[in-house]
Amino acid sequence: MDALAPVTAYIGIGANLGEAQANVQDAIARLARLPGTSLLDASASYRTAPIASSGDDYINAVARISTTVPAEELLLALHAIEAAHGRERPYRNAPRTLDLDLLLYGDAQIASATLTVPHPRITERAFVLVPLLALAPAIVVPGLGPARDYLASVAEQAISQL
Repeated sequence: MDALAPVTAYIGIGANLGEAQANVQDAIARLARLPGTSLLDASASYRTAPIASSGDDYINAVARISTTVPAEELLLALHAIEAAHGRERPYRNAPRTLDLDLLLYGDAQIASATLTVPHPRITERAFVLVPLLALAPAIVVPGLGPARDYLASVAEQAISQL
């Protein structure tokens, strides 16, 4: 791997199976231990109802990291953390023990076969926008503009800080 200059990335974290709150906290701890990565901050946890899914409410958070790991490799590391929590993918939007999404990777716009950054639904989900804006109130989503401009469009999605 070629050494990269550190990039600030944001990771969406969610769970609604098993010990969801503990899984979210463990994911944050595991992000802090990833090689080439430092945990800069993590939002509070939030409770949200499933969207386009079923099951128990989700526990969600967003972590801000500094990393020298290329985006595609970071995605693989996120999948490994999910797998360590028994993540299964039986169908789209299935309930999950842990879900980690690479929301933003610096100001990069990536569209590969395996990764889209900014995350394609970043502006459509209160469970992403609210904790993201708690960490970075002035954050701009590359290609889309200030994240705060999308809050009104998700206002009907129930979200409560734990």
